[in-house]
Amino acid sequence: METNETGNRDCELWVLLHQTFNAMVRADENELRQFGISTPQAAVLCVVKTVTVPATPAEISRWLFRQPHTVSGLLNRMEKQGLVRKVKDLERKNMIRIVLTEKGEEVHQKSKEMKVICKIMARLSPEERSNLRTYLKALRNEALKENGIRYQLPFP
Repeated sequence: METNETGNRDCELWVLLHQTFNAMVRADENELRQFGISTPQAAVLCVVKTVTVPATPAEISRWLFRQPHTVSGLLNRMEKQGLVRKVKDLERKNMIRIVLTEKGEEVHQKSKEMKVICKIMARLSPEERSNLRTYLKALRNEALKENGIRYQLPFP
């Protein structure tokens, strides 16, 4: 009986987590629409600006926890939009680096000023945010272990 009750509570939490994520993504996309980009595209722009190693498609895939072919398609679309360029690495000829174009830099700067996610997150106190970060990292790391993923995700 207790196991079933725990399972029901876990199911409720799982649904709540999905509802929260989906509602926040929708709010984010509504705001990003003014810049002509999607949430995944904004994430790529952020990763390219944040990584300390060359931004390669493989590195972007690791940061976003997405399959390489998914990121490849996303990068192709972003290149057509003029947001990024693919540049051959001068040291390793078979490696491609991703760099932001002037338009990509501009869109990235504007998207950093978005207010909706900050407004939603402001609902939590600094202590609650810190606790949420701790809980989400613990759940993410356990899920990675369950998936047999051994590498450490770079963020956060």
